[in-house]
Amino acid sequence: MFATANPSFGGSIFAATPEVAPTPTIPAAAAEQGKDVVHALNNAFAKVFETVAPSVVIIEISKKNEGNEGPAFEDFFFQGPPDENNHQRGQRNLQPIQSEGSGFIVRPDGYILTNFHVVEGADKIEVKLKDGREFPAKVVGTDEKTDIAVIKIEAKDLSVVQLGDSDALRVGEFAFAIGAPFKLDYTFTYGVISGKGRSKLFASNGYSISDYIQTDASINPGNSGGPLCDIDGKVIGMNTLINGLNRGLGFAIPINMAKEIGTQLIAGHKIVRPWLGIRIETLGDDTSIRDLFKGLDHGVVVRAIEADAPANKSDLRPGDVITRVDGAPVTTDSQLQHEILKKKVGQHVDLTVWRKGQTMKIPVATGELPNEIARASNESTAQPNEPRDEELGKFGLQVQDLSKEVSERLHLGVQQGVIVTDVAENSIAAQQGIEREDVITEVDGKPVTDVKSFREAINRADPKRGVLLYIDRKGSKTFAVLKATGAEAPGDD
Repeated sequence: MFATANPSFGGSIFAATPEVAPTPTIPAAAAEQGKDVVHALNNAFAKVFETVAPSVVIIEISKKNEGNEGPAFEDFFFQGPPDENNHQRGQRNLQPIQSEGSGFIVRPDGYILTNFHVVEGADKIEVKLKDGREFPAKVVGTDEKTDIAVIKIEAKDLSVVQLGDSDALRVGEFAFAIGAPFKLDYTFTYGVISGKGRSKLFASNGYSISDYIQTDASINPGNSGGPLCDIDGKVIGMNTLINGLNRGLGFAIPINMAKEIGTQLIAGHKIVRPWLGIRIETLGDDTSIRDLFKGLDHGVVVRAIEADAPANKSDLRPGDVITRVDGAPVTTDSQLQHEILKKKVGQHVDLTVWRKGQTMKIPVATGELPNEIARASNESTAQPNEPRDEELGKFGLQVQDLSKEVSERLHLGVQQGVIVTDVAENSIAAQQGIEREDVITEVDGKPVTDVKSFREAINRADPKRGVLLYIDRKGSKTFAVLKATGAEAPGDD
């Protein structure tokens, strides 16, 4: 008879199997070295927080409640949940809006960098330090286009951050964020630099100045204005612009830009930037117009020229492709914009331009970037009704002769061409952005003076390749390319 182990009495059914010690896959010495590396990294992370946190501040904002703040405003920083018990929504019962952001001290006498949107419209600003002290603060200066602001508290001998070099950053390096997400003061998160040169994230009418740093370090509402640091505890960016709440996407303004703007604001200087007044796109971004630029691989297409802008006084035209700025090659719209930003207001620049297979140089004097870049508007709904409308059915476009009286009455600023009186919904013309009261001055580079010459030019054009229209929109100049979807040419109905 064989004895068997009874599990119910503490035995094991595997008792007869001898235990075999696992063979170590990592030598003991190497394992110890690995632990040393982890411990060193652990200490390095903790050291970043200990170094930077004393120079980070929590900014509490109070401002009047105008009753029109919506949820979009809270995408930037926490404002607190609504009071469900308060059903009084009248203006008399509106409480001041309380919000919170972050910032960091850059001078021992109390100058602090933060985001413009953190302090925008604030009636009262309170700053809390890591040691528990609180101070009222005042706004020294702001720059809305870069979302940078400087505030000041009356204090001395404050701990200041050490600034790094954002130009030297490499994708993959460690990144650390400190701030107050959801009113959880001095939250410390880490990740890596996920990307550089992220532009057009916070554009004003298509005009984007910052090339943001992207990180996967957790950045949530309340982190705005706080520092993004490297492994040495140096500030490499200012956290801003949440793109999707806590979804692994965070962005920061490069510290080199924040430092430059902050220095000017502290000195009391007005921030001015050069401007040409053109709307641009990288060649190839719009495949529908690619056939217009055969033989050219790189460059920046001039989509429109603003009314009364510096470029409007030059020989630059919509449809030109800029390939160089003062000899420096440009292949993207961001590169072109940055080259112009290097210039001074009033400085002459030479643009190397490709136009219909020919290369030429066009001088343009920069102007000052206005606070608000004007968009062409067609507010007038008056419909010209003197001559008879002509319909080009394939394109969904109605035009008529442009008379001097119509031009003056609608303040069009041009007296030659044909005026668009209607655009069919979902038509080819509508898809290309053509609007009522646009004045078409040229077709495929040939001037048009009336409906007859316009129709003849359209009929001569190749609708499969695309018909290039030059447009004057109350002083702004742009172009559109119309491609017929049918085999037959438009206008031959």
